[in-house]
Amino acid sequence: MPDFDNLFIGGRWVAPVDGGAFEVRSPHDGSLVGRAAQASPADVDRAVAAAREAFDNGPWPNLAPEARQEVVRRFNALHAARAEETARLITAENGTPAWFTQSLQASLAEQTDAYLRAAEAYPWEEKVESPGGSVSLVRREPAGVVAAVIPWNAPHQSALVKMIPALLAGCTVVLKASPETALDGLLLGEVFAEAGFPEGVVSILPAGRESSEYLVSHPGVDKIAFTGSTAAGRRIASIAGEQLKRVSLELGGKSASIVLDDADLSAVAQAAPLLAFSNNGESCVGHTRLLVPRSRYEEFVAAVAEAAGRVTVGDPADPATFVGPLVTAVQKERVQSYIQSGIDEGARLVVGGLGAPEGLEQGNYVRPTVFADADNSMRIAREEIFGPVLVIIPFEDDEDAVRIANDSPYGLGGGVWTADRERGLAVARRIRTGTFMVNGARGGFDAPFGGYKNSGIGREFGPAGLGHYVELKSIAL
Repeated sequence: MPDFDNLFIGGRWVAPVDGGAFEVRSPHDGSLVGRAAQASPADVDRAVAAAREAFDNGPWPNLAPEARQEVVRRFNALHAARAEETARLITAENGTPAWFTQSLQASLAEQTDAYLRAAEAYPWEEKVESPGGSVSLVRREPAGVVAAVIPWNAPHQSALVKMIPALLAGCTVVLKASPETALDGLLLGEVFAEAGFPEGVVSILPAGRESSEYLVSHPGVDKIAFTGSTAAGRRIASIAGEQLKRVSLELGGKSASIVLDDADLSAVAQAAPLLAFSNNGESCVGHTRLLVPRSRYEEFVAAVAEAAGRVTVGDPADPATFVGPLVTAVQKERVQSYIQSGIDEGARLVVGGLGAPEGLEQGNYVRPTVFADADNSMRIAREEIFGPVLVIIPFEDDEDAVRIANDSPYGLGGGVWTADRERGLAVARRIRTGTFMVNGARGGFDAPFGGYKNSGIGREFGPAGLGHYVELKSIAL
């Protein structure tokens, strides 16, 4: 059982000021997974002071970009070597099935490699000449002290998608980890310690909401990078606006998969539960609306229902499990309330429903659920549920499908299914989301990721992600 009595502040392991600690318990059966030190506002002060000193007076921001890249490469190798260990711990903490955590952790080396590729080609300093003969030296300099605040559903991915570009840019970082996944957050500190970053450059603080708000509003912080709910994102954006801090927000989603009338029935039926229920449905990029042509509606509903009904629910540590328990009892009740809302609003329940799967009443389990005959005005079609609930909505033609897909406060992801790639691309160009897939194609880590509308501000991955951690300076020569 992992126990972390200390916090990782400025590269050193130190006891929390008030001795606070989290007990992390399994969402599968309530057993104790481990204990982790809990940061208070006083610990935030210590971490920000260390980061501020390291940025203002330390070597890290002034190193050549190549030197920073070398340290990040060393970290990446060390982190990749602990991928299986980390995946097991995250599964125990938040209930994400082993198949998902193992796959995601294995992919993070490539996520960091993509940032390294971007850093190698990045124009850190370049001359710009104007037609009139003036010459400016344009520099991209580190933004400063970064507060990175992450959720529990994909903790190392959410952490490194912020920390790595910040560090490559020469920033110093204070990571605020979620209480639900405090253990893997501090395990990440072990990897950073072994990689050999200079003193003060990296701190990792598991903390609750009070310390989170204290961190993002701290006068020593220059830039905020946040992943989480849209409601929390609005609060953080208001703080950043008041203090004129740089901010990037990766928020919620209610993405639509559009099934055109020439789509392959089998491919859609197999993909729909995967896209909606992966990571227990606790995923901002989940395709939780399935838009189906009325001309083929019942055959698609039947096929998707049949595939969703075969989804295996159970112990997240079991390799055969596809959907595990939700992270907390509070989240379980929230999802149950949405299922009840769908029933009350008149949607047709075709798979799942209220209550836990048989034999799994002890944990935070819900039944993977599919609603048909839904209207896009229903709560289950408009609000982010963050659980394994899929809503199937009929449409008349391509124009109607585009209208329904865009009729959402969110704009994070989505997709289209069709036998005609050019037709699918024409639809993709009209959907107001930051990412989109044609026939299930997956984007790489070099392309930008982020959302329109209530899904956030800014982009992650590749050069676009790196650019959020630099300031531009023009020097006339």
